[in-house]
Amino acid sequence: MLRNPKSTPDHLAKQALVYVRQSTPKQVLHHQESQRLQYALVERARALGWQQIEVIDDDLGHSASAGTQRAGFKKLLATVVLGEVGIVLSTEVSRLSRTDKDWCHVLEICKVCDTFIGDAEHVDDVNLTDDQLILGMKGTLSVMESSVLTSRLFQGQEHKAKRGDLYKLVAPGSLCVDGKSLVKDPNVRVQEAIALVVAKFRELWSVRQVFQWFHEEGIELPVNTSIHGKVQLVWQLPTYHAVKYILQNPVYAGAYIYGQRHTTLALGEDHSLRKKSVQQRYDQARVFIPDHHAPSISWEMFAHHQRMIAANAHRLAPQDDAATSVRQGHGLLSGLLRCGRCGRKLHVRYWGKSGTAARYVCRGDFSAGGQYCLGFGGASIDKQISEQVLETISPLTLEASLQAAQSYEAAQRETTHALRLQIQQVEYEAARAFEQYDQADPKNRLVTSQLESRWNAK
Repeated sequence: MLRNPKSTPDHLAKQALVYVRQSTPKQVLHHQESQRLQYALVERARALGWQQIEVIDDDLGHSASAGTQRAGFKKLLATVVLGEVGIVLSTEVSRLSRTDKDWCHVLEICKVCDTFIGDAEHVDDVNLTDDQLILGMKGTLSVMESSVLTSRLFQGQEHKAKRGDLYKLVAPGSLCVDGKSLVKDPNVRVQEAIALVVAKFRELWSVRQVFQWFHEEGIELPVNTSIHGKVQLVWQLPTYHAVKYILQNPVYAGAYIYGQRHTTLALGEDHSLRKKSVQQRYDQARVFIPDHHAPSISWEMFAHHQRMIAANAHRLAPQDDAATSVRQGHGLLSGLLRCGRCGRKLHVRYWGKSGTAARYVCRGDFSAGGQYCLGFGGASIDKQISEQVLETISPLTLEASLQAAQSYEAAQRETTHALRLQIQQVEYEAARAFEQYDQADPKNRLVTSQLESRWNAK
């Protein structure tokens, strides 16, 4: 037994806490030796004379940087505060903390509760001046080390991104060749699915309408997802954000973007540090390289799409002349009219017993304590505009009907073609599953039973 001269029977009567932590899930999976070294501190505690030993490994895969929540670290502090801990063991200071605030908090609590802090080589008593000085220096060096490593990492990423060679996550429809260049995915179904999203948006003029159309027709889109730690392309019915991602991602227009999301630290309501992330415009990113690779759509078309999406927004600056997307209500001219006095956009208010009578109102400077600029009933003007529109389009009724029929036939062809490609994909997957089953040894039921169930599922 390696009895430490600083420990007393009172310390040994309490329990020893072994704190285990690794910063990321990748480290947990691939850095097994570091994990073994940390768990080996159990034997170190037993050799020092402690019988009651508890391992706290709730924070495996969690960073100790500012703004992160660690359940295991909170549990450790709560146990120490109860006066039930004689020593806290960790392989190094950085496992316990990466910030001065957390480290000082640990030292203060251990000093009040007369708890030692130890590692694989030393045992320190916070109540001794020399040990307190050494622990303070270790904490400062740990924070400095983290800052230097983080700075070097980001500088290297930034330098690589400025060359257009940094690819953290490739958008569906593109492939990274040799980690240096982007090319279009040779899968025809993937390319036609991306093109179908663009075509439908130019037809429907609304991200939500495109999203609903894909769900109504049952057409799937390619999505990159992580399966067992590896990013793979899967097909599924799209979410609204997946459709918007395809339409707003400049990579499909041949541009390279890095640093579009800006992250800062802010104080939360409980005075704790929180990470705040803000998505910036693509042209305000830290790295923006146009004409970086072969595009799926032209840059002019992409810019036009962004203007169309912005025009559908309902919360716009007063000087914006966008008409916004169509919403519910009986007012035919919602978002189209502007005040002849001040130029502000007119808003619609609904009155009447059933709440369907439209009235167009200019707020003027009412929100600043002033008065409304003007307002008038919508029934008369809506009726006049309707008559003008019907009078204008009446001679073109037959031509419009023919165009509508042609558009319907074209839409049906697009849907049928997309579904045909989807069927080809699942037929290929089923045939491949059968080949794997057919090549297996029939006597090996441990393997063939799994392959057979996979084939049946496909």
